[in-house]
Order: sequence, then C-alpha cells, then structure tokens
Amino acid sequence: MQEFDYVIVGAGSAGCVLANRLSEDPKVSVLLLEAGPKDRSPMIHLPAGFASTLKDPKVNWLYETEPEPGTNNRAIVWPRGKVLGGSSSINGLLYVRGQTQDYDRWAQLGNRGWAWDDVEPYFRKSVDHAEPGTLHGVGGGLAVSATADRHPISDAFIAAGEQLGIPRRDDLNGLDQEGIGYYHMTARNGLRVSTAKAFLKPIRSRHNLTVETDALAFRIFLEGMRADGVAYSRGGRQCYAKAGREVLLCGGAINSPQLLQLSGIGPAALLRAHGVDVVKDLPGVGENLQDHYVVGCAYRATQAITVNEMSRGLSLVREAVKWVVSRRGLLAMSAAHIGAFVKTRPELDSPDVQYHILPASMTQNIASGKLDLDPFPGMTCAPCQLRPESRGSIHIKSSVPTVYPAIRANYLSASLDQETVVESLKIARRMFNAAPLDPYRGAELEPGADVQTDDELLAFARERGNTIYHPVGTCKMGSDPMAVVDTQLRVHGVQNLRVIDASIMPNLVSGNTNAPVIMIAEKAADMIKAARTA
Repeated sequence: MQEFDYVIVGAGSAGCVLANRLSEDPKVSVLLLEAGPKDRSPMIHLPAGFASTLKDPKVNWLYETEPEPGTNNRAIVWPRGKVLGGSSSINGLLYVRGQTQDYDRWAQLGNRGWAWDDVEPYFRKSVDHAEPGTLHGVGGGLAVSATADRHPISDAFIAAGEQLGIPRRDDLNGLDQEGIGYYHMTARNGLRVSTAKAFLKPIRSRHNLTVETDALAFRIFLEGMRADGVAYSRGGRQCYAKAGREVLLCGGAINSPQLLQLSGIGPAALLRAHGVDVVKDLPGVGENLQDHYVVGCAYRATQAITVNEMSRGLSLVREAVKWVVSRRGLLAMSAAHIGAFVKTRPELDSPDVQYHILPASMTQNIASGKLDLDPFPGMTCAPCQLRPESRGSIHIKSSVPTVYPAIRANYLSASLDQETVVESLKIARRMFNAAPLDPYRGAELEPGADVQTDDELLAFARERGNTIYHPVGTCKMGSDPMAVVDTQLRVHGVQNLRVIDASIMPNLVSGNTNAPVIMIAEKAADMIKAARTA
C-alpha cells in the first residue's frame, strides 16, 4: 500500500491541472492515476490527428449511448480520452470559454463563488494566449492561438454571416459572444497543447508527484463516511493507494459517476439492483446528463479547394511538407475552422446556437457513426443547441468496473430542443445561400432539397445528428436534493472526497467544454489549498 496526501483519479483536462497546482508545495505528495497510456502517439500531437484519435480505442474509451427513440433508435458513439491529457489529447482543439451569463446562472442557482467575475481570473491564469489583449492571460501553461491559416470558403462564410446580421468577431471569447469568426485553438507552432503537455510534462521531475498510467480505478474505499483511498488495477495486479487528505475524482461526466456508483455512492435502488452495498444514498449521482447535439448541413463545393481534396494524394504530400517547413496548413488545423454564435429567436438575451463551420464535408456511416471525408469538394455548417433542456443519465449496468455504464442522452426529448434544431438548420441554409458563397456553392447534400417542412427537418435531425463531445452535469454542484457536490466540489455527506470535472456543471456552458473544465480545476486547486491551510 502506498500513501499520499492526495489521490487524483483521471489525468485528463482537470487531473493534469490539479496535479500541477497541488504538487507546487514540496511538502505535499500527489498520486495521479490514469486508466489509459502515456501520450506517445504522434496523432495526439499533430492537430489534424484528431480525426484518428477520435476513433482509436488505444487512447479513447469509445462509449456508446443506449439506442433511443429520439434518435431513431441509434446507438451514438461517445469518444472520451483514455490517455494522459484525457479528452484534451483527442479533441478538436477549440478553445471556447462560453458566455458570461452561463456562470452567472450557476451562481443564481445558489452556487456562490461561481459567477463570471469569480471564474474569469482562473480562465486567465491557465492560458498563455498569443493575443492576450485585455481578455486573455499570458504566461499560463495552456498555449492558445488563433487559427494560423485562413481559407477563402471560411472567409466567404464570415461575409455570409454578416449579411444575415451576425457580427464579425476576431475573438469568439469576447464578453459578447454573438458573432462569427475564426476559432482560437489549444495549439502552438503547429502542435497540439493538451493539458498533459501544458501542465504535466513540465513538472514530471517533481519528487512529490507520482503518475501511474494504465491504472484503472475501480473503487473508492471509505472508513465510515470518509474517503480513505482508491483501489485500482495495473498490470494485472490490484493496488491500493491511501489518501491522507483527499480523494479527487477527475474522470469526467461518465467515469466519475460510474466510480461513485461502484463505490456505493449514488441512487440506492440502482446500486442494490447491481449488488452494490449502499454507503451513501445520493440520488443525483449519474442524473442531469446534458450534451450538445450537433446536426450537419452540408453542400457540395464548386471549386476543388476544400479539405476533402487537401487530404488525398499529392495534395496531402504537399500539406505534409508545408507542415514540416512552416508548421502551417491542413495538418495544423482544428476540427472546425470558424464558428458562429447565433440567436434563433430575436427575443433571446444571448445566442442559443453554435455553428461549427469548415471547408469540408463528410459522410456518416449510420451503423458505426464514423465520419469519412467525401470524395468530392464540400463544405459544412453544423449547428448545435447551446442550452438544451433534454436531460439524461449515466447508470452502471454491473458491479464489474470494466462493464461500460448505460448512457441515456435523451436527445431532442424536450420540445424547445426540437424547435431549436429546426430553426438552426434553417439559419444554416440561409447562410449557405447568401451571396458571398455564390462562387463556391453547389448542390445541397444534407439535409437535402427534398427536406423542407419543419417535421422533415426534425426527422432529419433525429436520423443524422450526433454528439459534439460535451457531456456534463452528472455530479452537479448545488444544494438541492439532486445535487452531488457543494460549491467547494465536496461530495455531499462524504468527507475528503471531491469531484472536479465537467460532471459538476449544473448546466451546460454555451460552447466547447475543455476550457471551462480547466478553469474548474484551477479554481478547485485554490479551494483545496485553502482547506489544507485553514
């Protein structure tokens, strides 16, 4: 048995930050456990490599949702990082903080200390922004840069958005999110900057930090109602790490509730049904699941200048040479080139839809859910609703830790979500048909010219929509009966146990979730340090 002050479960976006900040004190010992391997794959570090890592079981959990009527009984693949850096090592590299109103809403729900003014300093603390200005920090671990290469189709989309009344934005992380412009990305000099690279790699030599990979945590041990340590398997052996101060769960919106449930913390009826002794009946563990559901709108392009062509044959060779020489071009691109944040209804105070726009088009294999670039020029404008009302759950299926839990997303189960997805597709079509895209616009691929009525658009969304990889909320912060953690991220009713990841969000943020998770970890680190010295 090993003993540490802190045992961190999960070396992802939150876990790497915590390991860095907590081990700053040489008197404090930290163990960081990661179920996956080291981040050695070159596809992790090459920005365009996300196309590979998003379907690579060596670095990806590759969960699947349960088939549901709302998505035509499809099982949707949910990629989640299983490697040092977690999902920050396999994601599309987009850096988006969300709206200031998102965090003010958390505070309005009773979570004091989580309003925008409270969390904004932690966003600044974590980054080293290439264009710091007045909104972004400099000198932090996480390198953030604007997209290095412009593209004529992307420029035309920005002009098309302006014609529709969407403001052009040089920074989509401004205080007013509404607008259209190029994304900022977690990359520098043509390479991905994951949290493992930003926060873990520089400190691996600290004597008080131990990192164990290929270490699957399967139970939190409790002495009475106090977390005492973590049991995990590594190399075919069962190991136990004692936590002298705290156990910190950073597994994300799927793994953290699963581990709590396996440890006897969760809805009593669910635990008993799978033979797990109930230690603490917390009905909210695994509930309140939210995700961004994305639906693609795609057109053929009339000019062979899209990513589809750049990714094949001699063009790909040229792009590889360009990356080697200048660290620019196709291989340095993020998953979406530009973004737009738009209101589907004029009475809204802030945007309710985000568009991921890129000079590429893809065909989805309905059976496998995998996306492949089309063999012809194409372009895509894919909307997702920012604040869905649909709620799902994460429930264990077995007391065996290696059995994946049941993921029920309940996409499009709320009427508002159905109305919003229809309106978002209409706006995408209007953008495509604006004059600036005339030189590039070919035939509509999806939804297709035969899909016109609201009912037809909704049916298309149910048949073709997918996750955009932002599950949150399953260990939500709050004080109501379904809350799992308090404002200090401590599990209700259990001492020395915190959850620090996307699962604590009471509501989804209005954008990609990686930056907010890093912020949550930065803030949590200060809370933990304060508790230690109190």
